[in-house]
Amino acid sequence: MPICYRWPTIAVNSETGNGKARDAGANDMNTQHSLGSQFRYGRELVRSGVSGLSSGRDAHLNGRPLTEMLSESARASLGLATLGACAGLLRYYLPARRGRLAKTLACGLLGGAFGFLAGFGWKTRDLAESMTHSAAKQMGTVRDQHWLASHPIDYA
Repeated sequence: MPICYRWPTIAVNSETGNGKARDAGANDMNTQHSLGSQFRYGRELVRSGVSGLSSGRDAHLNGRPLTEMLSESARASLGLATLGACAGLLRYYLPARRGRLAKTLACGLLGGAFGFLAGFGWKTRDLAESMTHSAAKQMGTVRDQHWLASHPIDYA
């Protein structure tokens, strides 16, 4: 995705000779882009992003149902959730902290939740990468079309 940068130019007042830096090609905001056109452009970007997410999901799953893949990933993450819960419950065995059963259980639940989220994130990383790549590609296409519409190329 190309990124275009414009260097500022100096607009010289013919009467005073003073120069003031301004952006090349920048017009008054009211004449070039109205609020409505910016809103439509944002809506187009969101639509293309959502479309890219679903096409990336479909490309990664190859016809498999999403719920099947997510349930497999959740089952595979239970081992790390158990490990995280055990790590949180180790607080009970610290000599200075023996009387705090509620805090120990909270640490166990928190460790289990962190373990599950880490495992689930790791198992679904390929799906997330495919969806993100497809969404970025489709949003880049819309962004390029918007740029070309507001900056027409004159070959003459």
